[in-house]
This record gives sequence, structure tokens and C-alpha cells, in this order.
Amino acid sequence: MARPYVKMNGLGNDFVVVEARNPNGSEAFRPTVDQVRAWADRDHGIGFDQLIAIEPSDRADAFMRVWNADGGEVETCGNALRCVGWLLMEAGARQAVSIDTLGGLTRARRAGDRLVSIDMGEPGLDWSEIPLSEAMDTRGIELQVGPIDAPLYHTPGAVSMGNPHVVFFVPDADAAPVREIGSLIERHPLFPEGVNVGFAEPRGDQIRLRVWERGAGLTRACGTGACAALVACARRNLAPRRATMLLDGGALEVEWRESDNHVIMTGPLEVEGTGVLR
Repeated sequence: MARPYVKMNGLGNDFVVVEARNPNGSEAFRPTVDQVRAWADRDHGIGFDQLIAIEPSDRADAFMRVWNADGGEVETCGNALRCVGWLLMEAGARQAVSIDTLGGLTRARRAGDRLVSIDMGEPGLDWSEIPLSEAMDTRGIELQVGPIDAPLYHTPGAVSMGNPHVVFFVPDADAAPVREIGSLIERHPLFPEGVNVGFAEPRGDQIRLRVWERGAGLTRACGTGACAALVACARRNLAPRRATMLLDGGALEVEWRESDNHVIMTGPLEVEGTGVLR
């Protein structure tokens, strides 16, 4: 059946959001890989980084299901959580909502006009939580790119924000070969579930960040990537536990709270329009 959608973005990371809580007893929304790829195509389809379905949940206000542009289903998406949180709060005239995902339970609250904060919970820091294929200290894992005796990029941090991230610490994020290295590392055997690849340049209380997203490629912003990069930098004493994350699409505020170890991400969202999936 045809499904109405809302097209939204968080810092340019764009989504098609579908209401899939089975209105009027309609069947579950389960698109095929080929359908997702066709809709995601920016030349011949709608064009988006992720497809989002809002589903019913037994323990939260809604469940958010996420497909990347390549058709693969993934655990979560930080920028999409802000968009879905805003939709739910608008629909219920509320100040806060809970959203469940395959990556865990999160909470959204209003932080201003089309500005939303997401409590992402605690980061996963053990090698088995990323997951990695073997035990390592995730503050700096055994991974390098380039000549063995003089690697260009090496010893990145690894963090799970409900989905897997590896973060390289670089002197100039704008000059980093994100496409080349990101596509190389995304399916590295060290990461049995694949991995999102970040390139973080600490600048005091700011961090310049670019991210190659697993299954989506280079996007203008990655919310979970911003959270992972802040945690990875803080663990190496390269940045404070609260920083402004400077992404291609704009800025996010991220804090790794000492009080409860939760990561809080705050940023804007935009509504681009509506349409119908057929």
C-alpha cells in the first residue's frame, strides 16, 4: 500500500520518515532492500541517507526502525532520533518522549524551537560491545592505514553508541581522505558488524568531525558519530567531556556526563516536505 512520509534532516543528514504504527490495521511496513535503494537514489528516487519507520513499542512512546541507503537495516541514528522525537512531541503536545531502537532505549526532550536533546545512554566501551573480532583496549585499537613502519592513520578509538564507531584522531579533518579510508575500513574483518568511521580533529572545546557512515557513505552529519567522537577524544584527554562538534552540515552540542555516564546530544532539525511512498 502507499505510505505517506515526511522528509526531514538533521544538519543535512536527511531522512524519509514513515508512520508505521499500523493505522487502521494495515500490514507492517517491511520494504525490501531493492525498494529502499530505489527510494534512496538521489537521481531517480526521493533521495535520502536513511529510511525511518515509527513503530509501536511496549516500553517506549515509539520504536524507531532504520534502514541505510544501501537497504541494510541498522541499529540507530542520532540525527533521526531528534527528528522522530520532535514529531512525537509535536503530535502529543509534549516536552519529552521515549524512543526505543535496536541500539537501545533513548529519551528526547525539547531544547528550543526545532531544537532537540537526546539522552543516548551510556557508551559501550568494551571490545565486545563495539563489537570487535578480538579483545583490545578500545581507547586505541590495533588498526593502521599506510606503510607498516610509517602508518598514515593508526590507533583509533572505538566506541558503541548503540551502533559501532571507530574514530581516527587527525591534525586536519578537512584534509583527511574520508571516502578512501572510510570505504576501506567500513567492512574490515576487525568489525564483524561493519563500522562507522570518524575523523576527529580536537580544537580545545570544539572538535571538527567528518564521518563515513556504514551503508550510507559520507554524510553531512552523523549524530551517533559525534557522540562517539566526543567520548573517544575525552578518553584520550584530547578534549573535555563537553564540546561543540563541528560537522559538514553544522554544529552539535555533545556532553558525556560524569554524573551518570550518559551521552547527551543537542541539535536542530528541519522539515523539508511530504510525499507518498509507492
